Amino acid sequence: MSVALELPASAQPADKVPLSFGLVLYPGFQALDVFGPLDALNVLSFLYPIKLYVLAETLDPVSTKSPQGLEHPGSAFSQSIVPTHTFDTAPKVDVLIVPGGVGNRPPNDIGSAIAYIRRVYPEAQYLFTVCTGSGMAAQAGVLDGKKATTNKAAFKRISGYRPQVEWVGKARWVVDGNAWTAAGVSAGIDAIFDFIKVVYGEDVASLIANFMEYERHLDPSWDPYAELHGVQ
Repeated sequence: MSVALELPASAQPADKVPLSFGLVLYPGFQALDVFGPLDALNVLSFLYPIKLYVLAETLDPVSTKSPQGLEHPGSAFSQSIVPTHTFDTAPKVDVLIVPGGVGNRPPNDIGSAIAYIRRVYPEAQYLFTVCTGSGMAAQAGVLDGKKATTNKAAFKRISGYRPQVEWVGKARWVVDGNAWTAAGVSAGIDAIFDFIKVVYGEDVASLIANFMEYERHLDPSWDPYAELHGVQ
């Protein structure tokens, strides 16, 4: 497979688009919440000089393993990511990515991640959340007055965190101003393609989707999981 991708003529130039991405991690993050959007951005890095900063409370590897031990007692199955920076040493980022995962459920302590989101959001150009990551952004207060969505299985819990957010029940993803919020897990892939389309250009999004052999959901209101979980 050739990886020699060329920037489409219709694409936004590099000096007009965000080039630095900060990924917020915590123990028990959902793997696809992270790697779905990141893989599309990996391909975007063939076209633009973008940078990724992996951020966590410490520089220790961060695992998908649930802190509360939800896995089967006989399981030994998880993946880890090594951070590049801590929340205290992170450079300025243009795009803040916040994934969901069982690790952000009470009683787990994600206070440092929420504090970081609250601190840096005003300086970021864009916010991108996946699944229950929107609940973390909501707790940080950065979604107040905005429309947002989340994983429909967790909708009641997440929407209860912050009534100042206009929670949208039936949505694959929601865009409000500079904030993209995706529904559960795989919805982050469709949402990142919408982000790429809006920010870098439709031809860029199409090129990356074809490279990944991914068929995009283009309708943000497509959401069979709202009905499945009784969310209005």
